[in-house]
Amino acid sequence: MKSKQQERQNNSQLPEGWEWKRLGAVLSDIVGGGTPSKSNPKYWSGTIPWLTVKDMRTRQPADSIDHISADAIKKSATNLIPKDTVIIATRVGLGKVIRVPYEATINQDLKALIASADVYKSYLEYWIMSIAQYLESIGSGTTVKGIRLEALREIPFPLAPLDQQKQIASEIEKQFSRLDEAVAALKRIKANLKRYKASVLKAAVEGKLTEEWRKRNPDIESAEKLLKRILAERKKKWEEKNPGKKYKEPVAPDTSNLQELPKGWVWAKLREIKEDIENVNPKMNPDKDFIYLDIASIDNTQQKITTPKRYLGKDAPSRARQLIKTGDILFSTVRTYLKNIAIVYEKYNNQIASTGFCVIRPLNPINKKLFFYYVQTKSFLNSLNQIQRGTSYPAVRDSDVFEQVSPLPPVLEQQKIVEEIESRLSVAEEIEETININLKRAERLRQSILKKAFSGRLISSPQDMERADV
Repeated sequence: MKSKQQERQNNSQLPEGWEWKRLGAVLSDIVGGGTPSKSNPKYWSGTIPWLTVKDMRTRQPADSIDHISADAIKKSATNLIPKDTVIIATRVGLGKVIRVPYEATINQDLKALIASADVYKSYLEYWIMSIAQYLESIGSGTTVKGIRLEALREIPFPLAPLDQQKQIASEIEKQFSRLDEAVAALKRIKANLKRYKASVLKAAVEGKLTEEWRKRNPDIESAEKLLKRILAERKKKWEEKNPGKKYKEPVAPDTSNLQELPKGWVWAKLREIKEDIENVNPKMNPDKDFIYLDIASIDNTQQKITTPKRYLGKDAPSRARQLIKTGDILFSTVRTYLKNIAIVYEKYNNQIASTGFCVIRPLNPINKKLFFYYVQTKSFLNSLNQIQRGTSYPAVRDSDVFEQVSPLPPVLEQQKIVEEIESRLSVAEEIEETININLKRAERLRQSILKKAFSGRLISSPQDMERADV
């Protein structure tokens, strides 16, 4: 059975002087790699770069993450690859390609394509980029997809005359260079928007966005009175549920090292101003389906729920335990610096969240959106980042989150702060959406350039130039 690439080859007419060749026929060799024994520390104390898929984040990585010794090369399946060789991923990161300006060794997930005298290296490298999706499609395997060496050798390669290969590579480089400049400019704007958002949130929780509003509204109820009322209601409810028991009064937070708050504001621990969350077991209703939100459900670039999952109770994951309500704040306790944070909207009311989240439910009448924005601030995140435990999965406990101290403005001012935040961020979000559209457009243009290049339409052929001279 013919592959999709072979079918395209048969349907694709190459320019005069070009021909289809098997990839294996235009290479001097395809060299694999391996991993030296991890149990011998001497193998990993050398200076020779050892490349893996983790190093393939750029086309020309400055160095590898890991390095090995000369003895490690002798006593393992890895090989020393000449500098400036085209290296591709044939397992895990299918479609990735790099060239490094130094000698290096590779692991078993990579292959070095040693070009023959008939193939210009840059032409080969760009061609690999052009078939990245195809390489992904021919990967086989259940848990980890890989490309067999035989399949790699059989991939059809559009062999152009060597001088045209050089011209094509040069033209791609020129067009990519202009495209890269435009993409870099868009990414700089995107980074500036991220800083702008952080500055807006910082100003908001410091009271700077509502300075003029406070001057015009001096007689509103203070946050101190609000907090006293909340604490009194908490105490009353607790005593009703626990008759005869003594209520433990909350300890006021130590504010000696905290900044001075605007007039009418007060510091409060999150545990003082939040409701408790109900724990449930979906397996008790085996045939009832529910929406499940875990860390992967959150887009941490937008702080939104984007990919919820749906399960029957009998198939519920072991972490599916927290019953959530509209307005709850989902705060991932693992790697808090990644900002896997979202607010629960009406469509997810009474659904279930993973225990990987600390679910923050501010008490009424506290504005839930304000605290959604507050937990995204650098000051809040940094205080938790510093106390994470564990190396592989650094995390905090729910109790750590609830011990954090938050600025609490008066209720009426809370609503005004949210309005000020959202009026500013809505403009930034519109700009960011436009940037994302243009970044996708740039990627499509990049693929279009490559498609033209390897069908002979990016440069003028000698025949075209001859006809132009007549």
